[in-house]
Amino acid sequence: MLLAIQEDMLPGKTALERFETAKVLGFEGIEVWGKGLTARVPELADAVEKTGVVISAVNHGRQGRLLDPDREQRETALAELRQSVVDGVDLGATGVILVPHFADPTLPDLTPYKSVVQLEYEMLHNHLRTLSDYVYAIGIDLYIEPVNRYETHFINTLADAAWVRRKIKDHPHIKITADLFHMAMEETNTAQALRDHANDLGYVHLADSNRRLPGQGMTDFAAVASVLKDVGYEGWVSLECGAPGRNQDFARQYMAELPQCLDLLRTVGLFR
Repeated sequence: MLLAIQEDMLPGKTALERFETAKVLGFEGIEVWGKGLTARVPELADAVEKTGVVISAVNHGRQGRLLDPDREQRETALAELRQSVVDGVDLGATGVILVPHFADPTLPDLTPYKSVVQLEYEMLHNHLRTLSDYVYAIGIDLYIEPVNRYETHFINTLADAAWVRRKIKDHPHIKITADLFHMAMEETNTAQALRDHANDLGYVHLADSNRRLPGQGMTDFAAVASVLKDVGYEGWVSLECGAPGRNQDFARQYMAELPQCLDLLRTVGLFR
């Protein structure tokens, strides 16, 4: 397994400063946000070249409305997603992380013909039929991330995301991001869910049950590590702790707490 950290969890005024810090700590990769990424590609590419720390993935974040009833909104969202994919390729990332929909539904309820969720699955499937060919041709993966019920009504569990993969015939470039924070709320047994969906996994977000650093909540990271090793997972595990929109004070706080977290990850086998 390869260990990464989200860029805004690191202190520093420039990308190079953050990448240098990540290298000193032993991280092999950094996960970056998709919003506004295109303009930052040269700076990030320079930091990668100078430090050897690579871009693990592009997190598309809360851009666009892929499942909106308005066609113009959908087209805009698709264009933004394709740009994240292009930026990811330019930066050598393994994939782009996508949450298909946040918050309440925007599509109409057409029951008894089809419910809102049925319509959303249909629309997402139609998007992915094109996107799967696109990411395959361009040479990158798309990671669908289930999110807890308080942030979205749509795709909350690994099983939900796996159903989407099945519908597009387990396309090898469409995989799942397993986020341990969301899983703590939505899965009956986090370790078993990872085992059950081992063949669907493409990326893993590490955070404790309270979204803090591993070791500061209730998640059993030894059990998680054991399953990932048992199933032969060799991809990225990336620290995603806190919430987007973080500042340098946030980063400094996490830096002070990070050594204990890294000791835990080394002990359980998630970090060399």
